[in-house]
Amino acid sequence: MAFSALTPVFIAIICVLIGIILKGSRKGTKKLDSKSSQKAESRPWVDEDLKDSTDLQGGEEDDGDEWQGLDDDIAHIPFMTERYSEEDMVKRSKDFYALLNKRRSVRFISDEPVPREVIDHVIKAAGTAPSGAHTEPWTFVVVQDPEIKHNIREIIEEEEEINYKKRMGDRWVNDLKRLRTNWIKEYLDTAPYLILIFKQVYGMLPDGKKKTHYYNEISVSIACGILLAALQNVGLVTVTSTPLNCGPRLRVLLQRPVNEKLLLLLPVGYPGKDATVPDLKRKPLDDIRVVI
Repeated sequence: MAFSALTPVFIAIICVLIGIILKGSRKGTKKLDSKSSQKAESRPWVDEDLKDSTDLQGGEEDDGDEWQGLDDDIAHIPFMTERYSEEDMVKRSKDFYALLNKRRSVRFISDEPVPREVIDHVIKAAGTAPSGAHTEPWTFVVVQDPEIKHNIREIIEEEEEINYKKRMGDRWVNDLKRLRTNWIKEYLDTAPYLILIFKQVYGMLPDGKKKTHYYNEISVSIACGILLAALQNVGLVTVTSTPLNCGPRLRVLLQRPVNEKLLLLLPVGYPGKDATVPDLKRKPLDDIRVVI
């Protein structure tokens, strides 16, 4: 009987203890959520839409105290640039558009030699691109060795055949049919140069600490755009290639460090004598411009 009388008391005590435990658990969860939120908010340059399955894992990117900020002791100097008359501005803008409007993706590339100095200068032009906090998170790997070029072709064609037959899906494959493209990439052997552009997910300082590379994918993409314009300016052709599922193997082949990820591959050279391109039309200005 005594036990029966005390049973409600025990039940009440147990309920109180369960309530305290649950409350503490919720506080802990809130703290974790808050920390996670603060961490996410402190890295606004990380664009989730730009990530893919080969991005570095969190453990590789973030080692807490191993990160080091940028040097804030930078001198500022006067800026000057040439100013053109309105007439000259209009003419220059028309001429530049006319030059770039001739740019096409060319898959038939001659093996005719191209001066290395030209390649060096177009890469220097690409290196003038703006980047997050001026971290310049790009590496341009120029491959001219025939054996290495062929190794690259073998890796890409092996993966591309799987892509076309299994990974890409019927809609993607059908959309590419009109461009007459497939997994055979002969230009990877014939082009005198392959330029592989890697984004540096983070930088490495001399003391071994990591340096944050803000908006690295956007920064390197801008550099690639300038590189395409620079190639057009010297009369060379290329086709933009983003080798799906090939990045890690190509990184190892080219002995690039783990902080680098392949973003784009460009075979570069003169167009072949019998080169053809699809008769595509570009959108008119009114379809791509909005004036507010």
